[in-house]
Amino acid sequence: QVQLVESGGGLVQAGGSLKLSCTASGLTFSKTIMGWFRQAPGKEREFVATINWNGSRTYYADLVKGRVTISRDNAKNTVYLQMSSLKPDDTAVYYCAADPTFILRTTPGAYPYWGQGTQVTVSS
Repeated sequence: QVQLVESGGGLVQAGGSLKLSCTASGLTFSKTIMGWFRQAPGKEREFVATINWNGSRTYYADLVKGRVTISRDNAKNTVYLQMSSLKPDDTAVYYCAADPTFILRTTPGAYPYWGQGTQVTVSS
């Protein structure tokens, strides 16, 4: 049974930073594409970032490019999302997702496994 557990969300002031973590189990993490998505109230789930199996390739949404870094530690089965210069518009539930293929994808439907999400709230 695949489980993805996010942590690290919280309340932060605009301009601040947060680092999210997602620990996976039940899959071969080192052979899995990992992604981060977010969903704000009343909006569709949107792509944030994705990383390939060994971290050599990453891809970011334009909205967060330059402010967000995705990374992974295969020894810990964990993927991270370092966020800085946060804005109120970044407020959302952040989800990690896993795709056991070798193709970086940006659409939620491409990821079969999801975590429960962690709330990030950025105050102005």
